[in-house]
Order: sequence, then C-alpha cells, then structure tokens
Amino acid sequence: MTKDPRKLPLAAWQLEDSDRLKAVFMRKRGQLKLTQEKLAEGLGDGVTQGAVSHFMNRRTALSLKAAVVFAKMLDVPVVEISPTLAKEMESMGISIQSNEPIASSMDHGLPAANSPFPAGGDTEAAEDKYAHIPQLTAKAAAGVGAENPHVESNTTLAFKRDWLRAKGAKAENLLVIYAEGESMWPTINDHDVLLVDKSKIEPADGHVFVLSSTDKGAIVKRLVQSPLGGWIIRSDNEDKAEYGDLLLSRSDVNEHRIIGRVIWRGGDL
Repeated sequence: MTKDPRKLPLAAWQLEDSDRLKAVFMRKRGQLKLTQEKLAEGLGDGVTQGAVSHFMNRRTALSLKAAVVFAKMLDVPVVEISPTLAKEMESMGISIQSNEPIASSMDHGLPAANSPFPAGGDTEAAEDKYAHIPQLTAKAAAGVGAENPHVESNTTLAFKRDWLRAKGAKAENLLVIYAEGESMWPTINDHDVLLVDKSKIEPADGHVFVLSSTDKGAIVKRLVQSPLGGWIIRSDNEDKAEYGDLLLSRSDVNEHRIIGRVIWRGGDL
C-alpha cells in the first residue's frame, strides 16, 4: 500500500495553501458563523475538528475534494484557497454542483464525463446535454462487505450524454454509489464515487462489478474467469495476505448476485 500523499512533507505551494485557508477562515468565520467543527461536518462522516486544524496549520496537504468543500462553505472561489488545485480542476474540466463529489473522467479518448455545466444562456438546451444520475447513500465495500439496509437518494450527479453514448450506457440504467475500504486500491480508493450500470449483470472477465453477497453484503471486486470453470472474485490490492482471491465454484455462483458493472470512478487525487 502506498503512503497517503497528504501525510508526506508538504511542498511550498501546499504550505501556502494551508496559510491561505487559515486566513480566509479567520476573515469569514464571524460573518458566516462558521467553526472548525462545522467545516469538519461539511467534509463528511468521520472527519474531526482536529483534521480541519491540520489542514490550516501546515500538517496535512489539502486534497482537491477538501479544497472545494472549504471554498463552498467559506463562500470563496477555490483559487482564493489554492491556485494550484483550481488550475488542476480547470485542466480536468471538473464540474462542481450542489453536494457533488469531486470526479474526473478515467477514460482517455472519450468526451469528459462531467465537464462544467454552462451558466446562464439557454438552460433548457444545456439540460439536454446532461443526464442526472441518482446518487444513493449505499456503499459497496472494497473490503469485507457493506450492509445497506436502508438506501436513500441524496441528489444527482450530472454526466454528459455524449460521454454516456460513447460508453454505450443509458442514463435510466445507471446509479451512483460509494466505495468503502482499500481492497481495490489503486483502481478504486476508499470513499470513491462509482457509476454503476445495472444492465450489465452478466459476468465478464477482467471487469469490475458491484455484487451482493448473502454473507458479506455489497462488495466491489474484479471478476476473473477461472481456468477450471467458474469465477474468481479478486481484489486489485496486491496485499493478498489481507485481500486474497475468492474462488466461486458453480454452486457458489448463486450466492453472489451481480448488481451492475462499474463503468467510471471519481475521487480525490
């Protein structure tokens, strides 16, 4: 497993980002009635006030997702906190809308998955270019399995229809869920956003699927055809002592239901 780049010694520009973030927070906190605790809530489950303090005090490098969340909550453009990350977003054509996770296209040679949504102009015409995919609270474990007894739709994630057509995907067959765990690293990271095609429920050699296991709940794994027949559920993480293969015999196949194939992922860089 690689080291988390946010924990490595900070580069000069990352130190400057930290100083800018702290300065903006100190300037805006009274006006916006913000605390570090509220910023932590905005970053999501499990993030503490201490983590926010580390971002502001040169201990932890800002991730792209954190920079966007901070900018939205502090009501400033990302460039005011991190010119470097703002330039990176622009070069990637990232579209940030309400409650939308950071995402980038993983498919070279295809139209951008979710390039900036046009502001102003003909809104109806712009809407025709984008499909809004339901974003569910469900998690698929890249690890031991995730239970999803209750699933809600938070909002939608916008994808360009041209990109979906190039992928051979139809909007009505798609849903967005989240990965949890590190067994699929480096292909999929913990908390990544997954676009799942529910129409792809037949096993295909080498592809990544979300499966429902009777004993493990929802999992995201790669399916590999076994030379002896049947299928292997494989993690991409090279630590096989921790994330070993699971060989499915023909009788075991029915214990795992394919929910859909993962056709895109997005998350922190």
